[in-house]
Amino acid sequence: MPTADTGQSESLFDEAEAAATTAAAPLAVRMRPRTLDEVIGQRHLTGTGTPFRKLIDNDAPMSLLLWGPPGTGKTTLASVVSQVTRRRFVELSAVSAGVKDVRAAVDAARRTLGMSGAQTVLFVDEVHRFSKTQQDALLPAVENRWVSFIGATTENPFFSVVSPLLSRSLLLTLQPLSDDDVREVIRRALEEPRPRGLGGAVTLDADAAEHLVRLAGGDARRALTYLEAAALGLPEQGRIDVQALEKAVDRAAVRYDRDGDQHYDVISAFIKSMRGSDVDAALHYLARMIAAGEDPRFIARRLIVHASEDVGMADPSALQTAVAAAQAVEFVGLPEARINLAQAVIHISLAPKSNAVIKAIGAADADVRNGLIGAVPAHLRDAHYPGAGKVGHGEGYLYPHDFDDGVVPQRYAPDSVTDRRYYQPSRHGLEARVAERAERIRAILDQADQADHAGQAGQAEDTSEHRSEKEQA
Repeated sequence: MPTADTGQSESLFDEAEAAATTAAAPLAVRMRPRTLDEVIGQRHLTGTGTPFRKLIDNDAPMSLLLWGPPGTGKTTLASVVSQVTRRRFVELSAVSAGVKDVRAAVDAARRTLGMSGAQTVLFVDEVHRFSKTQQDALLPAVENRWVSFIGATTENPFFSVVSPLLSRSLLLTLQPLSDDDVREVIRRALEEPRPRGLGGAVTLDADAAEHLVRLAGGDARRALTYLEAAALGLPEQGRIDVQALEKAVDRAAVRYDRDGDQHYDVISAFIKSMRGSDVDAALHYLARMIAAGEDPRFIARRLIVHASEDVGMADPSALQTAVAAAQAVEFVGLPEARINLAQAVIHISLAPKSNAVIKAIGAADADVRNGLIGAVPAHLRDAHYPGAGKVGHGEGYLYPHDFDDGVVPQRYAPDSVTDRRYYQPSRHGLEARVAERAERIRAILDQADQADHAGQAGQAEDTSEHRSEKEQA
């Protein structure tokens, strides 16, 4: 019958079109897992008994937010959900889509659901780029389960996703792939038969494989993209060595092992160069880490720590610079963020140095661990609840703002540590001024301790006299 022939023709045409599309797709797209068992990494999400796995296995309606760095499998998980649950897969990019596109996708999903009962997975990539209005447009579809919504974001959803959408979604956090995970991704791509994988057509040298893992930085998509670029144009059974890989990705192979001695040696030298105020050496090690594919967020974290550990109050703005560089890494990314990291390295390297901050918290922590806790003085305790006055909480507290200097003789520390001096400022940079102020403040506060000691001595004397009178009587 004509209808049957037409249907068969359309079916054959669709299959041929799908096969052609697959063959032309990048290797990273072709190698996307088709089942949860094929997913590499993220076992905390895909393992048996996890909330995400239960949703999939029970074919339950869902609304998910996938939060993680690029290349960790957000799009892959959304696609797997669609395939395993046999739902239509509609993908929108928040970079180019607007409210009109969102509503059109939702309307089409509603029509399909009403006509055939088929459900739709609506995947919104980079959902954090949607405005509040655009995100609000998703709420009816999520609330009424017209679609199974899956949003992907590389930014903290607590700041980038509106509360109503966040509260209606299960938040799943994806972690960067381990080096072993990336190695498995590469192995599968090399061995998987064509047209999906490379089908053993090329071989990858061990050194080149390790360099590729370093360059990937936990990003499976990047690893497969570089691998495909290196394999392009090679003859059958061609070999990819480090030189071929370098040429493909246009990046030098720096001798640097992220998991071995080189990793620890370089980061150690980097920190010690900044501590020693050698700005040129520090910049060398920064460039070396970036060229080797070190995670820029790791570098930014070390800068933040170093700004307080080795500069501290000698130049408090060093911490602000380091935090700003870390934010720039998140907002801008490499390669441009290397400029922001370099600015922070220069600032920290040339800043006056003081380790008074880390010594102060270390000394305080040691006392706490040794049991020097002590009761909070009664006048400092919370006095805002009914009945606090009856037990003397808050009684006698002196409000510093009521005094001219903003500082009043008053005891704050528990008895067990009242004589401790944890913060011992240096005389370097701005900390010299901080030291002078700290001395003046402590002199004022010490008056309260002296008064307490005098009062305690008076009470002891009164008690002694009382005992003498009692004995005479």
